[in-house]
Parts: sequence; C-alpha cells; structure tokens
Amino acid sequence: MDDLKHVKFQVYSADWCPDCRRLEQWLGSVGIVYEKVDIEKIEGAAEKLESETGKRAIPFILVNGQTWVRGYHKELPQRFSPDLLIQEIKNIL
Repeated sequence: MDDLKHVKFQVYSADWCPDCRRLEQWLGSVGIVYEKVDIEKIEGAAEKLESETGKRAIPFILVNGQTWVRGYHKELPQRFSPDLLIQEIKNIL
C-alpha cells in the first residue's frame, strides 16, 4: 500500500452516492490522501468525467491526472473490492 502513497488521486463523486461513500471511507481507512471532486458542486466536473470516460457513473478516480479508474465494481455483489481496485491502479502505474 505504501507504493500508492505518492500517487495523486482525484475521486469524482457526489454526497448522495453510496458507492462513493464506500470508496472514500476505504481510502481514508488505509491512509490514502485524495482530492474529492464533487460533480454536483464543482462546475464542469460532470462534463469532464463524461467527455474523458464516456460515462457519468461515479465514483471514478483520476490517477496522476492522466488515467481514469472506476471506483466501483458493479459485477460484484458488494460492488467494491479493495484488492481489485489496488490491482487496477497498479496496472496503470
């Protein structure tokens, strides 16, 4: 996990989103610092997300300002796997 401490994370989310809260709670619990980009409050954030990913679903994570990673796993019953997310992020670094 220490190898992710130098990575810049921007989490595109909204307060009403349960998947977003789950992701943000987990990031905080493992000590990963991130910037929250609330698509409901920051002008142009939702549009940027959609134009760069082709999706409006949240949460999405912009890693080092370059690569987008989904912050949820809709194919899983619990909708989130920390191990899978870590692997997805490490695959792009």
